[in-house]
Amino acid sequence: MKNSLWYLLLLVSFMGLFASCSKDDEAASAEATWATRNAAWFALAVDSARTQIAEAKAEWGDDWQAHCQWRMYKSLRKTPDMRGAVMDSICVHILERGTGTTSPRSTDSVRVHFKGWLIPSANGTRTAFTQTYYGDFNPEVAAPQLMSVSSTIAGFSTALQYMHVGDNWLVYIPYTAAYGTTGNGAIPGFSTLTFHLNLAAIYKPGSGIPDWK
Repeated sequence: MKNSLWYLLLLVSFMGLFASCSKDDEAASAEATWATRNAAWFALAVDSARTQIAEAKAEWGDDWQAHCQWRMYKSLRKTPDMRGAVMDSICVHILERGTGTTSPRSTDSVRVHFKGWLIPSANGTRTAFTQTYYGDFNPEVAAPQLMSVSSTIAGFSTALQYMHVGDNWLVYIPYTAAYGTTGNGAIPGFSTLTFHLNLAAIYKPGSGIPDWK
């Protein structure tokens, strides 16, 4: 009886060990799948940008930027003289061009409307993890958030420093210019982020920041 009980306890212990290993394996597999899916999502955006840019350059030469709605920008927090990998860059799809003529610097503050998403789920749905507006974007009723350019993640900050007031952009940011391999709150590690950004105002240091209308 004593030996039977001992064997039973040993069997339960091994079952628990295998179950634990199985859960660890599942978690590792899920993380690997998530990283792969996010890399593929960013690669699609990059491919779209590169294709459109190449076609615009072939047709319009030095004037290509006036006729192309896509951009690739290297993260401004990377060493300027390093070419770097594509994962050091952000990908931009211009939805609407604003009337502003200057861009904010890293030392400036801005008011910006934004909504951010993770990649679509398996059934194609997307849920915003952060936002300053709900429903369809309407600048007449939405209130932009005041922030310093340097307080944001590298990809978000880089996008702001190329924008003009009134610009509407979709910005694709790889995990290397976002929250890295560890993530942040509801954002898992290795996440490619997509932001809709609308730059509403730019404030230079010491210029005073008025109340929003």
